[in-house]
Amino acid sequence: MSFSFRDASSHALVPYGWDDVWETDFAPYSEAGLVAGRVVRVDRAMCDLFTADGPVRADTALVTPPDPMQVVCTGDWVAVDPAGGDPRFVRTLLPRRTAFVRSTSSKRSEGQVLAANLDHVVICVSLAAELDLGRLERFLSLAWESGGTPLVVLTKADTLADTTHLLADAEAAAPGVQVLVVSAATGAGLDSLAAVLTGGSAALLGQSGAGKSTLTNALLGREVQEVQATRDADGKGRHTTTTRDLLALPDGGVLIDTPGLRGVGLWDAQSGVGQVFAEIELLAADCRFQDCSHQSEPGCAVLAALDDGTLTHRRVDSYRKLLRENAWIASRTDQRLRAEMRREWKQRSAAGREMYERKRGGGGGHRKTV
Repeated sequence: MSFSFRDASSHALVPYGWDDVWETDFAPYSEAGLVAGRVVRVDRAMCDLFTADGPVRADTALVTPPDPMQVVCTGDWVAVDPAGGDPRFVRTLLPRRTAFVRSTSSKRSEGQVLAANLDHVVICVSLAAELDLGRLERFLSLAWESGGTPLVVLTKADTLADTTHLLADAEAAAPGVQVLVVSAATGAGLDSLAAVLTGGSAALLGQSGAGKSTLTNALLGREVQEVQATRDADGKGRHTTTTRDLLALPDGGVLIDTPGLRGVGLWDAQSGVGQVFAEIELLAADCRFQDCSHQSEPGCAVLAALDDGTLTHRRVDSYRKLLRENAWIASRTDQRLRAEMRREWKQRSAAGREMYERKRGGGGGHRKTV
């Protein structure tokens, strides 16, 4: 790829993901004397950046809005004060191309951006633990919604003699997504993974103990991230990473190692869910009723596929669950939608009570004479 940067010093940012489009977007800030930098780590009200002149420590106080979705996060490109000031302030964030967002655990139902401007969202799943396909589908829904390309990496392959069946299960839960089996301990699969990630921006996501930090060290070719030994009781890794760190890959591109995620609540991920369950969405287009809920309606193509074994009940149940959760999250963040859902629930409840009263009236000794 060729570049035509206005400022030759910008070439130093290329390994971190800088290109002509970023250069154009940044032009007004460059003319104002500000410096471009990519966020390497966020630490409370401060962040570490990589700029064309090297590492910079900057204050984020001026770009801390009430909306948590607009808070500086690892992977952002920003405009920062030039050298000379102390402290140097981040003045603005450049518009994000992609963002991996989950809902927070707070009762305020806020979204949390875990990483920004990603080409690949790498979902790490340990083969040393039981494969949770529902959780994988949840991660994939958010990954597709982020705008980046999902990639599933089954780690710790050295803990199993045969990974064939688990690989097949993961591929079935991730249609259209590349699934790689790797072992940081033996090096198996690392070349294939490195080939995909080199030159782009990627984030490693997954539960604690999935081997993300070990995998990061293996891809970087040096011990950068702290790694703890596995637990003897169940062979799972211990939680190690506590911050989201952006690290440069040897042959270009960056990798963001993230802390283990206990919860991955959906956040406005309807299209992502649809992409994960593309085969169900395709069948749903052939249902007799446009608003078919795939529960008991006649002419339901999804139910027909369940009956003939084309679809599994686990897959359909997971699809329904994620759609319900996404609708609930949306209702908590959209007053109009919440009001509509409440009216619908009241109507259903009233209809249910009416049906119950009818059954009571028709099931006793008092029959209507015709």
